[in-house]
Amino acid sequence: MLYISDNLKWLRSRRNLSQQEVADGMRLALDRYKKYEYGTNVPPADILLIISRYFHISIDLLLTIDLRKISIDNLLQLEDNRIVLPIAVDANGDNLIEIVTHKARAGYLTGYADAEFIESLQHISLPFLGPGKMRAFPIGGDSMPPHTDTSFIVGKYVENLGEIKKDKTYILITSSEGITYKRLSSKNADSIIVEPDNIIYNPYEIKLSDILEIWEYVAHIGRDDSKPSDSNDIKSMFIDLKKEIRQIQKD
Repeated sequence: MLYISDNLKWLRSRRNLSQQEVADGMRLALDRYKKYEYGTNVPPADILLIISRYFHISIDLLLTIDLRKISIDNLLQLEDNRIVLPIAVDANGDNLIEIVTHKARAGYLTGYADAEFIESLQHISLPFLGPGKMRAFPIGGDSMPPHTDTSFIVGKYVENLGEIKKDKTYILITSSEGITYKRLSSKNADSIIVEPDNIIYNPYEIKLSDILEIWEYVAHIGRDDSKPSDSNDIKSMFIDLKKEIRQIQKD
């Protein structure tokens, strides 16, 4: 189901604008704009781009999310590509870190742009990490020691591919692999080369067109046991980390 018609009506009414004012702002004929708002026609790609820039909402959300059901004030806007991400804030207005549990990992590839999916994740606050959009991901395998199957990597959202740097580690969300954590070896015009820290594995190429999200490593949460943590244990892991950080600062 496409929500573009309902979203246009809601976004316009939220700004207290008339159809004529919106049409003029988009430089569209009024009759043409009305057809999009009434659902008679679906806007083509070039008009969707105009609508996206006018309302500062991503095309994906305009088409697939009923914006009436989410708090538009709790969305993170990125200027260059105008991607809008659902975010969570605590009582003080500080960003909360969403935790992608082992159970939620399987659905992340299809749910990463779904506001309801993101809102369903557990949250934790780690203010010492500073500003930026953070999210915690589980990792698996032995390709990135000392991180193990029981580790969670906290990543900071990378808004622009031009910001990624050689030798830094990143959580990569790709259409082919899903969630993977690797070190950047090099960048090319249409791809990147990543490599595991475990030397028994070889570097490999990822096409830029396959990348859905990139998160830069900022923190690592690990456990000593050999079994993956269930969702009830995750918050206690972060709480223990915060206590350790405070103790280090005191010392």
